[in-house]
Amino acid sequence: MGADGIWNISTGKGVKVAVIDSGVNPATPTLKGQVLVDEVPKSVSYHVTHDKAGHGTSMAEIIAGTGAGGGVKGLAPDAKIIPFRVDGGELVGDEIGRTPTVRDAIRAAADSDAKIINMSFGAGDTADGTDAAVKYAVSKGKLLFASVGNDGDTDNLPSYPANYPGVVGVSALDRTGTVAKFSTFGNYVDLAAPGLHVPSWCDGTFTEYCDTDGTSPASAIASASAALIWSAHPDWTANQVLRSLVDTAARDWPKDTPSKYLGYGGVRPRRVLINKNIDPGPPDVDPLAAENGTLSASPSPSAKSPSGKPTKEAGSANGPTSASVKDTDSGSGPQTWVIVGAVAAVLVIGGAGFAVLRARRP
Repeated sequence: MGADGIWNISTGKGVKVAVIDSGVNPATPTLKGQVLVDEVPKSVSYHVTHDKAGHGTSMAEIIAGTGAGGGVKGLAPDAKIIPFRVDGGELVGDEIGRTPTVRDAIRAAADSDAKIINMSFGAGDTADGTDAAVKYAVSKGKLLFASVGNDGDTDNLPSYPANYPGVVGVSALDRTGTVAKFSTFGNYVDLAAPGLHVPSWCDGTFTEYCDTDGTSPASAIASASAALIWSAHPDWTANQVLRSLVDTAARDWPKDTPSKYLGYGGVRPRRVLINKNIDPGPPDVDPLAAENGTLSASPSPSAKSPSGKPTKEAGSANGPTSASVKDTDSGSGPQTWVIVGAVAAVLVIGGAGFAVLRARRP
């Protein structure tokens, strides 16, 4: 998939990604030196490195793991992680009250040096001012990604924070570029990324990896893709980074009629990185203005430093039901997965991305 080619251009260096999740264990071999615990504000730092579920650590590795010690190598291995811990249902007793809400974690991340905020979780609850926290983060120039949920083959309930204006909702693709059956769908799906057969820690004991499916890793991959681009173009705003992902996404349906399964298509960061003449568009115009309503055309300056509980994870036009997408510089083979480290395969998205992209619109 051209991983070496991507890393010859960008490795995510200089970009910090806030991971709001179950916490991040900075002691795994692949995350040593990658997690900036000292940059977590004291007000939200309670047990931030105590990841009981292993979920947040897995997302951090997918984004910025170095591959050391036979661990997972992330898509942006020179990016850095700022961890934020929220309750995903695994906390008990006074831990619950001492752990920040999603609202408070988003606000703290917005006030940090992180340019990107990854939220690989979802819930049906819209209470406690999380929407206002999202608006605050957008006003601070942050780019927010969230998993859209894993209920697409059951009740398909709307998932928050992905459903908030200002958050990029990410669905999951399999190796062929087909949307996963479990991937929640709706008009808040903005982009898609691989989300099946991704190695993640089995639990909070950090003894072995499991083969994992979900929109959680898809969101992490989208965040890592943005980190690669922002590292190569440090003067771009969040709007410009996102627009470049939208403009280069793999799709064969009209851009102005996004799929409710795959949004604007599969992320292809290499297509941005190899184009020296790419036009990122205006810095202060939201590329998802139509979807974001009240956030349309709101300014998004470059991210700068200032001087709810989630539960389990949780496009709209008529048109063709499948899309065949192939890059001119990608060869004729199907998408492959790159073996990284000694453990398993982690996606590294190359030039083409996906051989087949099925939008499956009604």
